[in-house]
Amino acid sequence: MSGNGKYILVVDDEPTILEVVELYLSREGYQVKTARTGGEALALVAQRRPDLLVLDLMLPELGGLDVCRSLQASDQMLPIIMLTARSDETDRVVGLELGADDYITKPFSPRELVARVKAVLRRARPDTPSDTAAVPLRIGNIRINEAARSVEVAGQAISLTAREFDLLLFLARHPGQVFRREQLLDQVWGFTFASDASTVTVHIRRLREKIEPDPANPRHLLTVWGVGYKFEAQAS
Repeated sequence: MSGNGKYILVVDDEPTILEVVELYLSREGYQVKTARTGGEALALVAQRRPDLLVLDLMLPELGGLDVCRSLQASDQMLPIIMLTARSDETDRVVGLELGADDYITKPFSPRELVARVKAVLRRARPDTPSDTAAVPLRIGNIRINEAARSVEVAGQAISLTAREFDLLLFLARHPGQVFRREQLLDQVWGFTFASDASTVTVHIRRLREKIEPDPANPRHLLTVWGVGYKFEAQAS
């Protein structure tokens, strides 16, 4: 077992999905609770903050996007894997913009979901920080502390999701190097999404809004048109 007792909340209105997902995650050593509505999910989060939330977007009464907005508004952001239908591209992008770390489309393999859960949790709280993690990375007025998984801009702490932190750290550790979006998906997410490189675009935009003085004219997170993105350490 590899779950180490981490607590996962699974939210879906389909009893069969809840039963199967709970079974597979429990076998991996995770503590699992389930909820069938967004309201029930928020109540359970308030009682005990989960290490990860598996959240269906299409829920009765309070939808998955509304749950994300509520968590964001209350500064309760936590690692989230969204469950979406293949036709929900717009909602999927909105979910990523609201701070979700990953998504998986229905119908899905329970084993694939378990792999995604492991990947997100591993990046949210690495078990064994590397030697370089002990030394904060400083670029201009940006300070990245890998060991603490924290970021400061001009001395002010900023809140990043686990995936935003990983993306920023990866790019900052390779200054000046241009990466295609597919390469970033492979290196940062650990999965190559089915031709959905817009996931990277959404996370780059969110990062710019948090670390750039003028997100419309970024100094560090630069687009190389027709290729991808790079991190410029020496801001112009």
